[in-house]
Amino acid sequence: MELRDITAGRSADSDAAVERRTVLRGAGAVAIAGLATATAGLPTSALSAPALSSANSRSLGLRLQGVQHFGLTVQHMERAYAFYTEVLGGTEIMRDGDFQGERIHNTLLTDQEIEARDRNVNPRTMGIPDLRGGAQRLDVRFIQFDNVVIELLQYRDANQPMGGPVSFAEALDHMSPAFPRMMHICFHIRDDVDFNAFIRDLEAESARRGMDQVRANRVVTVTSEAARKAAPLDANSNPITEGKSNGWRLIYCKGPEGEQLEFVQALGPVKKVFDDALEARRKMMASR
Repeated sequence: MELRDITAGRSADSDAAVERRTVLRGAGAVAIAGLATATAGLPTSALSAPALSSANSRSLGLRLQGVQHFGLTVQHMERAYAFYTEVLGGTEIMRDGDFQGERIHNTLLTDQEIEARDRNVNPRTMGIPDLRGGAQRLDVRFIQFDNVVIELLQYRDANQPMGGPVSFAEALDHMSPAFPRMMHICFHIRDDVDFNAFIRDLEAESARRGMDQVRANRVVTVTSEAARKAAPLDANSNPITEGKSNGWRLIYCKGPEGEQLEFVQALGPVKKVFDDALEARRKMMASR
């Protein structure tokens, strides 16, 4: 399978990123100013105690629009960005960064700060960055796929450049999917694609770019990296042909940051199960 290489949407340099941040923050200022104008002269009670709308009185589930994005904290932003855009074919939505200050620190890290205090340890020894004081900064990039967005996040020291290979905290060594709290990103392969060939091409394209960390499992037992590479092509995916998962095909794979990925196809009976469930949910949501 030919993997798309789409770099046209990529920002040319850091000046573009700075300009983008300026526009976004300017838009935020305009919105705030507009809100202030709209509410000028209203009684205090009208501002402090808005009536509950029908939307706000619904159950929590009916107040959601679904999953907006999955976030992935990375060590090397440019490497991860190249994988998800140039190898897997996502398109950049926007990037922003150099986030620091008390509000963003508290927004993201309050629970970790409390835990550090409870343990009587320096937060930095627990991998908690100092966004409050600005010693560390946060950068983000959003990447669009057909049905979901992936957000790449990098925490870096203030003296490190945006997009660089040096992160504030060390990467986790053990990434077994059996660890509680471990998560993975699952990509849905098109119905007409040869799954085994896709995995072969994914590994080859990643290796060509120096991303040797991108390694898929095999369905046969291997005891070394050489044996994994030498496994036959049909060992690149696990087809399930019975039970409730009949028609499901999958393999687990590590991404360039060591992140846990999954690739799946849903064909035959299991495809109908998922399609029927989605249609039933849409009807339920429309009736409420």
